[in-house]
Parts: sequence; structure tokens; C-alpha cells
Amino acid sequence: MSDSNWADGMEIEEQSDNELEQIEIGLLLEGIYRWYGFDFRHYVRSSLRRRILNRLRLDKLPTITSLLDKVLHEPNYMNIILNDFSIKVTEMFRDPRFFLAFRKQVVPQLKDLPEIRIWHAGCATGEEVYSMAILMEEEGLAQRTKIYATDMNELALDVAKRGAFPLKHMQIFTKNYLEAGGTQAFSEYYTTDHQFAYFDSRLKENMMFAQHNLVTDRSFNEFHVIICRNVMIYFDGSLQNRVHELFYSSLSPGGFLGLGSKESILFVQNTSHYEDFAASERLYRKV
Repeated sequence: MSDSNWADGMEIEEQSDNELEQIEIGLLLEGIYRWYGFDFRHYVRSSLRRRILNRLRLDKLPTITSLLDKVLHEPNYMNIILNDFSIKVTEMFRDPRFFLAFRKQVVPQLKDLPEIRIWHAGCATGEEVYSMAILMEEEGLAQRTKIYATDMNELALDVAKRGAFPLKHMQIFTKNYLEAGGTQAFSEYYTTDHQFAYFDSRLKENMMFAQHNLVTDRSFNEFHVIICRNVMIYFDGSLQNRVHELFYSSLSPGGFLGLGSKESILFVQNTSHYEDFAASERLYRKV
């Protein structure tokens, strides 16, 4: 066989393998949706593929089809997959300029409200939820604020409810807090042991945690602020539009939407329904 024929054969085989892999991924996502109701079919495939292949490696499974078999026949295994697929990259006062803009520009717009309802959608393990609770306390609005924190991952929510974060992260969290306009000594908000920082229980008094799937669940209240940061970068365009419809219907008139630094409303269907409030920090206002 000539070198060119050999190369052509390898290319055809590689294309066939890629096509088969995509079929298997599609069947896995369809099976998860039809059996458990979690819809990952419109997540960015490249991100899901990395997570799926990592799970195959960890559990020494030969094919994605064998992974589907475990998912369908071992209900507890679905919790592992759900944890794999969840977005858990977060930190307190992440992107400090966002929280500084919220403090200086959004908070003054909220101060006349008798009650302030804030929804942290896709809150993961809750670091940004506690950040918001601290910010609102320092602005004298804690007693009037209800913070709703939701995620599809119950394991992540359990961590968020506990309010205990690794002590090794406190240095970067403190730096973020100060850059976000913090007015106290950050250490006043937590106690420590040799491993964790435990945030003050008073911060949790007006927090409500609940499982909620942005892909399949509906609105459950009207909010003055919705924060959903660095979640929709994992969604394709059609799913982003669906979630933005959910957020728009959940925001009160004049309410604020906060997105992640890599996200925007420029290319979603309801762009015209918002005004740039602090666009450089991805803060928008419903009009």
C-alpha cells in the first residue's frame, strides 16, 4: 500500500471514529434526559466531551455506550455524572470589579425598595452567594434582602448550605474582597479550624437554597436582581436564548441582570429589552 493510500485510510478511520463518538455522546445525553430529566443536549459538546472522556478514564470504561449502560441501570451513578457535568469553578468576590460596580452603581438603585429579592442562578458551591450577603450587609440592606441560591447539583448545594470553604483559599478571597470595595476586615466574617473557614451563620439568615435546573425548570418568583455568571458559556445559542427568556420573565421592571466576564446579551433574542447599566462589568437593566 502506498503512503498516500495508507494516509487516506487512516483519515477515513479517524472520521469514522469521531462520527461514532458523536453518536454515542448523543445517545448518552438523550438517555440522561429521557430517564432522569436533566437536559444537557444543548451544552457545548467540546466541554461535555472532555468531561465524558475523563469519566471513562477514571472508571476504566471502554466506551461511552458502557457509560450509558451504567447511567441507566445504576441510579446512584447519575449523581457522579451530574457532578462531572456541573460547572463548579467559582470563588468569593470573583471578578472584583463586577462586585465593585454592583456596590457603587446597582445598590443605590435598590435602597428604596421595601424588600430586595436576588437570585443567584447556577450558584455552584455558593461562594458568590456569601459574597453578595456580605456586600448587602455592609450596605445596610441585609435585613431587607432575600437571596435565592439555586443549582441543579445537590452535592454542590450541600456545600453552599454549609458555608465552609477551604482555608487555603482565604488569601485570594480576601484580596478579591478588598478589591471589590470591602469595608471591614474580611476575617471578621468567618471562624477557622486547621482546614476550613466557617462563615458566620447570620449571613445565611436570609438565604434560601433550592435545586433548580435552568434548562428545564420555570420561573419561581419575581426578582430585582438575577446573577448568573460564567454558566451560559457552556450553552449553545438556542439554549442561551431559552435561559435568557426565563431570566427576562423573572425580572421585575427595572431589574438588574449580572453575567460573567465572558458573557454578553449582544447576540440573544431579547437584547433590546435591556439597557447597558455597567456593560464593561456585564451588568444590564431590564427596560
